[in-house]
Amino acid sequence: MGYVSLGSEQWAVIGVVDPDANSAAAYDTDEIDMSLWHRIQAIVLVGTMASSSTVDFKLQDSSSSGGSFSDITGKAITQLTQAGTDSDKQAIVNCRFDELNTDGRYVKGVLTVATAASDSGVVILGMPRYAPASDNDLSSVDEIVS
Repeated sequence: MGYVSLGSEQWAVIGVVDPDANSAAAYDTDEIDMSLWHRIQAIVLVGTMASSSTVDFKLQDSSSSGGSFSDITGKAITQLTQAGTDSDKQAIVNCRFDELNTDGRYVKGVLTVATAASDSGVVILGMPRYAPASDNDLSSVDEIVS
């Protein structure tokens, strides 16, 4: 059997909204410099949703770090709702560099919990332009086990 690369060499953890019992508010992920990544994948995780709770997620971009961010067309999930039996579900949003708005370079995810609390979180994984991916993991990544 030949060399097989590890998933942690191919994909890095580059943005998060830490999982929590989030109250009604908007939560931003870390900003991502897309010049380092071929593509990214945002994984939205929803646990128990309170009665009448809703959860939205979208990707936004900006031409500068810390700049004015705008929505990326087609990069938002269909709203998750407690009434729609969406507790304990996941949603995935994929994005490539060429799908960004004109002059877009920096990307962030926005998780919005509305009406009532919801257990929720987001993990954004990036496929790097240069390997290994783990060289660009967030500093909060505590351990990689091979």
